[in-house]
Amino acid sequence: MKTLYRGATLLCSDGDGFSVLKNGYLGVDGKTICYLGDAAPQDDYDLTKDMTGKIIMPGLYNCHTHSPMVLLRGVGSDLPLDQWLFGKICPIEDRMSPEDVAAGSALAAMEMIAGGTVSFSDMYFSQDQTAEVAIKAGLKANLSRHVQSFIPGEKPEDSVSLNEAKALYKRYNGAAEGRVKVDWCVHAEYTCTEDMPRALAACCKATNGNLHIHLSETEKEHRECKEKYGVTPAAWFERLGAFDCGGFAAHCVALEDADIEILRRHHISVAHNPTSNMKLGSGVAPVEKFIRSGINVTLGTDGAASNNNLNLFEEMHLASLLQNGYLRDATVMNAVTVLKMATENGAILQRRENCGKLAVGYRADFIAIDTDRPHLTPCLDAPALIVYAAQASDVVLTVVDGKILFENGDFKTIDKEKTYFDVKKAVERLYH
Repeated sequence: MKTLYRGATLLCSDGDGFSVLKNGYLGVDGKTICYLGDAAPQDDYDLTKDMTGKIIMPGLYNCHTHSPMVLLRGVGSDLPLDQWLFGKICPIEDRMSPEDVAAGSALAAMEMIAGGTVSFSDMYFSQDQTAEVAIKAGLKANLSRHVQSFIPGEKPEDSVSLNEAKALYKRYNGAAEGRVKVDWCVHAEYTCTEDMPRALAACCKATNGNLHIHLSETEKEHRECKEKYGVTPAAWFERLGAFDCGGFAAHCVALEDADIEILRRHHISVAHNPTSNMKLGSGVAPVEKFIRSGINVTLGTDGAASNNNLNLFEEMHLASLLQNGYLRDATVMNAVTVLKMATENGAILQRRENCGKLAVGYRADFIAIDTDRPHLTPCLDAPALIVYAAQASDVVLTVVDGKILFENGDFKTIDKEKTYFDVKKAVERLYH
């Protein structure tokens, strides 16, 4: 099916930045963008949609989250990471069933789709449930079952989490015509023994896989690793071979200059989570240094228990303000840089070819923002408007692989009422 979207302001990818095409035409043929221009195309289309007053831009990539944690939204607020995680979060997660994970994943999918997210990188357990939700919802997803090991001497072949990760990869990698990818995941240095990163490194090498980890999220984590092993978490992972096939690391708040060089050398992308890092009091990641070093930097929300939402518009806004304010330089993180982090850079992190841009030949993954709002009038600079003024609630259209998932408040692929019903049951069981 061919669909033509006409009359919108198009935010097209243009070299290192974006070009703005007013009153433009965007043509979609199946899953692919086939036309971009300021004049009507000559070809015939099956359907034409009037998008006057809208900005159409590439869809957003949430490159680090734990989607089922929407069920823990607000739990453990106002606590530092270690107390929050081990004292409040883990006891509830220990009671979560696969059905709970499915309900939470569906609710998260609704939130992300309505907020303009077209693809997400998830780290959790029972990820087969999240995979099924992503497939049905029409989202793109890079999923990983995180591997942990607190038992000294535990053999990787006996690890429940590692065996679940292998089963997830075998069943779902490449599912839904490639919309679902399965990554490999070590939760963090402080939650595993040395054998687990080695085992995950072997999995990555055997599959040319993508590694997803938490890295130096806090100064405490960073310092205690150096006290325990004599090296930083980044150097520890490198020593164990975990970075040999590339991958991506979330947070990276406490990295030292030598750690940044390790990431650059191994082509490790960074998933920057400004809201979560601020809420947990973890600090400000040196994003400007990452970018200057040539590292691919993306954005993530983290889980909804430490954010407390999955709103990438907030992440874009905060990512810019934090760096500029902290470094006292208004030019460090401009709107174009942040938009690339949220779109094109995310596709690079997820290893998705021909994705993340509004360009002919690329996948038709895009969103529309309604500018008929007081806070979006006038539209004099579209990138700045999106980063500094737009809200997730301004999204009125979300399209993935040419398929409309959300339009004017209606979810096309998710049963909203059933999702709320399932979430209510899960919450009653977990908290009462």
